[in-house]
Amino acid sequence: MNKKLFISLILLMSLSLLGIIFVQGYWISNSYKTKDEQFSSTVKNSLLNVSRTIQERELDEYYFLYSDLVDSLGNPDKITVNELLYATRDDRNQEKSVFYNSILAEDFKLSTTILDTEIDSIKFKRITNRREEIKVKDAVDGVEVPAESFETLSRLTDFEKKQFESAFKNISERKPIHQRISKDEIEKNLQNELKERGIVSPFEYAVFSKSLATKVQSENFELDPDNTYSTPLFVNEDLKTQYQLFVSFPDKKQEVLNSILGMAVLSLIFTGVIVLAYSSALSQLFKQRQISQIKSDFINNMTHEFKTPIATINLALDALNNPKVKDNKEFLARYLKMIRDENRRMHAQVENVLRISKLEKNELDLPKERLKLHDIIENAVSHVGLIVEDRGGYVKTHFGALKSSVLANDSHLTNVVVNILDNGIKYSEDAPKIDVYTENVKNSIILKIRDQGMGMTKAVQKKIFEKFYREHTGDIHNVKGHGLGLAYVKRILDDHDAEIYVESEKDKGSTFIIKLHLIS
Repeated sequence: MNKKLFISLILLMSLSLLGIIFVQGYWISNSYKTKDEQFSSTVKNSLLNVSRTIQERELDEYYFLYSDLVDSLGNPDKITVNELLYATRDDRNQEKSVFYNSILAEDFKLSTTILDTEIDSIKFKRITNRREEIKVKDAVDGVEVPAESFETLSRLTDFEKKQFESAFKNISERKPIHQRISKDEIEKNLQNELKERGIVSPFEYAVFSKSLATKVQSENFELDPDNTYSTPLFVNEDLKTQYQLFVSFPDKKQEVLNSILGMAVLSLIFTGVIVLAYSSALSQLFKQRQISQIKSDFINNMTHEFKTPIATINLALDALNNPKVKDNKEFLARYLKMIRDENRRMHAQVENVLRISKLEKNELDLPKERLKLHDIIENAVSHVGLIVEDRGGYVKTHFGALKSSVLANDSHLTNVVVNILDNGIKYSEDAPKIDVYTENVKNSIILKIRDQGMGMTKAVQKKIFEKFYREHTGDIHNVKGHGLGLAYVKRILDDHDAEIYVESEKDKGSTFIIKLHLIS
């Protein structure tokens, strides 16, 4: 994939994900604000209803008290009668109807001792409505038909209350608040109103008089502006009051949050799934790109390694066809050895690739037997001895282990040691200097192969056992190989239930450590 296209795709996916997260965050924040406003609106309406209920209760109490008092009195101080008379005629039924409507207003002056105020009396108006209907039919054959009369009486109590309320509101405010309202009444009305509107959050309340708390309040009330609502109590005729009912909700935030918690959690879960899927896709993209680059390096290296021996073989064959060489046994033997060595080199490379392929498919049969690890190490050292000597270096063994018997496959375990030794030789810029140590730790034998080569960084150490991985050192071909040797080592040791790890520091060499189980 083109690098610019790859970066553009990553940026587009990242921006899309950030957009989704932003939208989800905005939705949750907006939902919280909406629920908070809805909670506040519901509470305010509830408080208005509570205030109205309490005020109407007080008015009703005194109205019915005075109404009963009026019934026990004699004549009113003043009587006013308003009458309305009108008639209709129904020709079909030959019937006339006459309607009388009389409104009787009786004014009483009553003592205000019930309210315990300084005012001497209060005016109370009792109003009665009298309705009468008289039906008269026309005479038939000179015979008069008697009239029918219907009369109804009713008390206009609502109107009376309105008249009483105008005087009562300004009088009742002279009483102390604790005589006008009780804690139980406030609490009961608040619970009913809030429960009816679906609010179950605990609350605290208090009645304030001109910004000062009164005795009418709950035990744990605290005036918190963010969680407290208020409404006027006992509004007088001039729409003024000295009392405010404050109600606080300590768990308001929790109540509002709980109302959106279900959808918010689902939203966060789905967003989390998207983030995980995005992370996985991004990881796969980087991994695929890395594999693509590694494979390109592998092909370049493999092509380079095959190109040289093929060219060498072609040159050797051309030389063998030269009549001068045919008669020279020394040159003939030299070119034949060159062809054999280069052929063996290509065969080893192909065998290495095939070996890894079989290991991945679990097709490689590894029969194991009792072997001495020290013998395997000696055999492996002999394989690389000539190369090391040719470069003026050495491979020294330091066998500190008293026991070295392991259950292993001779051929493959030898290849493991050879590969690690070969790795140390290739990555030594000067003469390779390699030391091999063994020691026993409990029921295991530890093999350490230490070189004084180029070393590696921590980042490289984490990847050297991956297939096709090779550390870049500027020129892709400066160290021959194609990243299969250590991958093969790791796979073989896994099959032997062994462990391998590396300790290294850049420019200070590397130490490969293998831990195998001993057998008795």
